[in-house]
Amino acid sequence: MRVLITGAAGMIGRKLTAALLARGQVQGRAISQLILHDIVAAEVEAPHLALVGDLAAEGAAKGLIAHRPDVIFHLAGVVSGEAEANFDLGYAVNVDGTRALFEAIRMADYAPRLVYASTMAVFGGPFPEEIPDDFAPTPHSSYGVQKLIGEALLSDYSRRRFFDGIGLRLPTICVRPGKANRAASSFFSSIIREPLNGLPAAVPVALDWLHTMASPRAAVGFFLHAAELDLAAVGLRRNLTLPGVAVTVGEQIEALKRAAGADVAALIRDVPDPAVWAIVQNWPRRFAATRAKALGFRAEDSFDDIVQAYIEDDLRKR
Repeated sequence: MRVLITGAAGMIGRKLTAALLARGQVQGRAISQLILHDIVAAEVEAPHLALVGDLAAEGAAKGLIAHRPDVIFHLAGVVSGEAEANFDLGYAVNVDGTRALFEAIRMADYAPRLVYASTMAVFGGPFPEEIPDDFAPTPHSSYGVQKLIGEALLSDYSRRRFFDGIGLRLPTICVRPGKANRAASSFFSSIIREPLNGLPAAVPVALDWLHTMASPRAAVGFFLHAAELDLAAVGLRRNLTLPGVAVTVGEQIEALKRAAGADVAALIRDVPDPAVWAIVQNWPRRFAATRAKALGFRAEDSFDDIVQAYIEDDLRKR
């Protein structure tokens, strides 16, 4: 059993790698090798491989698929804010890199399991109060369009049986450890992470803004579950909207107070950011995720649980 992770040096990639090493198997088969690919080297020891490069570069995807991985987690991508700021880069990585990977699998003529990291940004307004599973994806950002293209390709390549694919529309992942990235959603993590580390944090949107989130711990669980799920139960609609906790920014801050006290929460300041707001206000807020829940995908029950997951998994391990 060989497992390929693209975007392996990213936060989710690192946590997924650790989980796979700890469990030692996928689909009931022992993992013989992890193949970790990113634009910077992931940390791993032999017999596993850490490969560096641009997935969209000529021959890069073909080289990865030459290892004939049985399971592929395609996490590589340019995040929302960066994709909006750099149009060419977003399409090169999120579309060209994805297509190159899919084509390399097709030309290799075998059918691995492929789990694709998509996003709730594939949806665009106007929105109902809760997004049902049959709500049409009409993205209002370059990132959302790029990920929707990937979803469409995944559906077609799976229908043609070039691979057995499933796309996961992730809610915003929070609380992310480490430094803020260029995702427009980065502040959802920053307003919890920074105060818990004794640092100030800025809220760029209104406190009553509601958004759906899940922890990195839940995200890893999503990917592992998708790798082993019987996709016959998923059917032809291979892209799933995943569950999460719908919470306002103000409710996030209240959960932080309960976990760490008012003095810690006092490190948060209102600093409106029109650029962030222009992106975030076009995102959906709450999801039914009926199909995903029925298929066994699970997230936290409350934002308090998400804060606690960060404290246990990252804050205490610094």
